[in-house]
Amino acid sequence: MKPIGNLPTQENTPYLIVGLGNPGREYRQNRHNVGFMAVDHLAQKLDIRISRLQSKALTGSGSFGGNKLVLAKPQTYMNLSGQSVSGLCNFYKVPLDHLLVIHDDLDLPTGTLRLRPSGGSGGQKGVASIIERLGTQDFARLRIGIGRPPGQMDPADYVLEDFTPVEREVIALTLERVVQAVLTFLRDGIHSAMNQYNGGLRDG
Repeated sequence: MKPIGNLPTQENTPYLIVGLGNPGREYRQNRHNVGFMAVDHLAQKLDIRISRLQSKALTGSGSFGGNKLVLAKPQTYMNLSGQSVSGLCNFYKVPLDHLLVIHDDLDLPTGTLRLRPSGGSGGQKGVASIIERLGTQDFARLRIGIGRPPGQMDPADYVLEDFTPVEREVIALTLERVVQAVLTFLRDGIHSAMNQYNGGLRDG
């Protein structure tokens, strides 16, 4: 992998970037799987192959800025994501400030990004599982807006639908911003990434 820019070395402390979703071909293009899409896009940009099954997750590893970088997609189904994340954190000895979880958010317009250093689950079951297994809310997360369901549609059904063609165009552009937000997180920390990338496409 070619180095990207001049990056500081931080004692080889590993980073873990986790995208949340559901395994299986039938879920691949679902709104709920935008976390998987984000990690796949990041892996492509950094030339990291995600193919190793470890701690009930598909993982790939590389390096960035002198640090080991692990990308992961839990294969437990969304509501048990904490099993994978806690196992990987323990195995790689990842400090909590080097963990970033990427997931969908119903309460944000499609394509909007929100980074934050900690907080509750906001009703996202994968994040709730991670909080439960880690025993803390103090880890960074990157939320990707998928919008609210129309009319009286059940949110549980909405998140398991595929993105519409129009939404896919927005998400394609959004994933480019996600990559830049994650790289900023790795280089400069969560607060710098928040300052630059929180908002929608027109804000970035």
